[in-house]
Amino acid sequence: MVVGIGRSTNSKRIIRMKEKDLANKIVDKMFVDDEFSRWLGIERMLIEAGHCILRMKIRKEMLNGFGSTHGGITFSFADSALAFASNAHGRLSVALDCNISFPVAVREGDVLTCEAKELALTKKTGTYLIEVKNQKLQNVAFFKGTVYITNKEWFPENK
Repeated sequence: MVVGIGRSTNSKRIIRMKEKDLANKIVDKMFVDDEFSRWLGIERMLIEAGHCILRMKIRKEMLNGFGSTHGGITFSFADSALAFASNAHGRLSVALDCNISFPVAVREGDVLTCEAKELALTKKTGTYLIEVKNQKLQNVAFFKGTVYITNKEWFPENK
């Protein structure tokens, strides 16, 4: 009889489920305290450690003087994705550096979806790419963010 070394498939599945539960617990806590993300109307579609997908609809009060969405709205949307994806690992993370490009204008009524993907992760920093698309699947923004990862655990009792 051959005995496998390492974790069984069921054990790995249980660990992934626990990690996903913790990620959602963290983001739930963040969202409750985040008035601005709630004002934006952000919907959380997927939350995982290092990865998230969010959606929101552009309203009239989000427009600038040119009739397109204020860049700060799109930046804030992507910044929320950065915060949720990076903090979902379990340790408090804060932005160090962020930049954004706006290749396509966003208009009132557009439904935006952004996806944060982890590019690199060390003990102290994480780097993420966040792509923002409209309902036509056009890339309307590219956001790259780097976070500093503190030693503070969101829920130390879950260790």
